[in-house]
Amino acid sequence: MKHIPRKRFGQHFLVDEGIIHAIVNAINPKPDELLVEIGPGLGALTRPLLERVPHLHVVELDRDIITRLRSEFPSGRLGIHEGDALKFDFGSLGNRIRVCGNLPYNISSPLLFHLMDYADAIVDMTFMLQKEVVDRMVAEPSTSAYGRLSVMLQRRFHLEWLLDVPPQAFDPPPKVDSAVVRLIPKASGSYPGLDEKRFAEIVATAFSQRRKTLRNTLGRLIGEEAFKVTGIDPGLRAENLGVAEFEKLTAWLSR
Repeated sequence: MKHIPRKRFGQHFLVDEGIIHAIVNAINPKPDELLVEIGPGLGALTRPLLERVPHLHVVELDRDIITRLRSEFPSGRLGIHEGDALKFDFGSLGNRIRVCGNLPYNISSPLLFHLMDYADAIVDMTFMLQKEVVDRMVAEPSTSAYGRLSVMLQRRFHLEWLLDVPPQAFDPPPKVDSAVVRLIPKASGSYPGLDEKRFAEIVATAFSQRRKTLRNTLGRLIGEEAFKVTGIDPGLRAENLGVAEFEKLTAWLSR
């Protein structure tokens, strides 16, 4: 029975065999690794992944798809976790997990922020995302794509753009181009230890009004003295600051 893609779940199913094998080869799973796929859909990645590993965890929200997966794969090989990936406790699977998937584009940014909470338990993550999102993830300061997502992810992860994926690789084709990106958590101690909630607050506040200067967006939160002590020009905009500058402001505020 043909599954009808559901718009509310942002479903676009990968069907291009060449792209599928390129992604699986990029993941390069080993039999003894703990692998979890987010949003397995109709199993385009699930099947070739199970050719390489004896067991795979999947997180899926759509009950119709879960029924299909259970009928096709034995429970001893496919561990199905029914529910919303945005609420799933990835730490419950173990402490060295590899995460992959064709992420629903309508929740990709919140899901990336959710996964940041489990960075210490993650080996790496390989995702298909809307190309515009990958642009933002890897963007450099003083570019139009650079923003909150760039800063938050670049502080905690090494990012690697792997390949581009055209709309016709999916059924139904999305209206946007896609790309595959790998995120590798940075080793503990390789970035400054900070109050993560305060760092997130400063970054979010600074980018809340992109066209305004730091003096206008952050002035009430950190005060003029912070700019003097850190040597950061309050006349700049958030997009002009690198991750290190946001870390300096956070460290000053938490002093």
